[in-house]
Amino acid sequence: MREHAFSEPALPDFDAVLDAAARIAAHARVTPVARSTRLDALAGAELFFKCEHQQRGGAFKFRGACNAVQSLDAPAAARGVATHSSGNHGAALALAAKLRGIACHVVVPEGANPVKLDAIRRHGAILHRCAPGIAAREAMCAQVQRDTCATLVHPYADARVIAGQGTAALELFAECGALDVLVVPVGGGGLASGSALSLAARSPRCELLLAEPADADDALRSLREGERRANAHVPTTVCDGLRGDLGAPNFAMLRTANAEVVAVDDEATLAALRALWQDPRLRVEPSSAIALAAVLAKPERVRGKRIGVILSGGNVDPDMLPTLLAGTMPRAS
Repeated sequence: MREHAFSEPALPDFDAVLDAAARIAAHARVTPVARSTRLDALAGAELFFKCEHQQRGGAFKFRGACNAVQSLDAPAAARGVATHSSGNHGAALALAAKLRGIACHVVVPEGANPVKLDAIRRHGAILHRCAPGIAAREAMCAQVQRDTCATLVHPYADARVIAGQGTAALELFAECGALDVLVVPVGGGGLASGSALSLAARSPRCELLLAEPADADDALRSLREGERRANAHVPTTVCDGLRGDLGAPNFAMLRTANAEVVAVDDEATLAALRALWQDPRLRVEPSSAIALAAVLAKPERVRGKRIGVILSGGNVDPDMLPTLLAGTMPRAS
């Protein structure tokens, strides 16, 4: 079996985003852009919320997963796909594989969001459990690849995935025109780096502001120091979708884009979550709410400007909602 290396991957360009948009058009939704005068007043800016929590599978991840699966030739598709994921990417890949009628293997860490795990199961993927942490996830995923000969679809360090994720910002700029700042949550960096491609092509004067949990601030440290700096521990944060380390191609692309990172503590993220949940259109998960929290943390940067905010997903464990919306910190798992 040919090994899939991600240490020096080919970087996608904007043409790859356009190709992805055409490839996934029959499967992915064009999600709405929501406005809120209440939240505009809170931020002192015009906010344009790209509602990726209304995407198939409840998150932007379906875009990249669908593009990757639909890109496979017939022999590769017959062998199925594999990945590691804390939830949204796994569910998205499982759905994309189901739509094409191929097998899907997903490595999931212990303690993953049960709602997201249920979505993976519901779409027919085979789950493989591992210990928390990126190293354990990647080791188990490599073993699954060896056992199954499935094609790896990495959650963020895959050119096909990055290009697919860039279609969300492509749609946002198509609807709203030029923006002053685009705010995107960042974990592994697939959405952020894909968004950077669309931003450069469609709104080149727009600044890219990334929102990252304070306990998983590897993107902040990496971009500040000019080389990748992995988290030395398993991050503890309510933003379960943003615990991954920034990928190598994603780092390179975000560095080129001069992206700025805001590290946000969980208390601020939960305050933003409560502000969003007052609007029934904006009932997102903490990994999305952190984008609004970053806006509110930088009043001098956003005041009076047109701000795009990508709300990345809405898959919340209903058992956790009373805790999250009460503003109390959930117990770490």
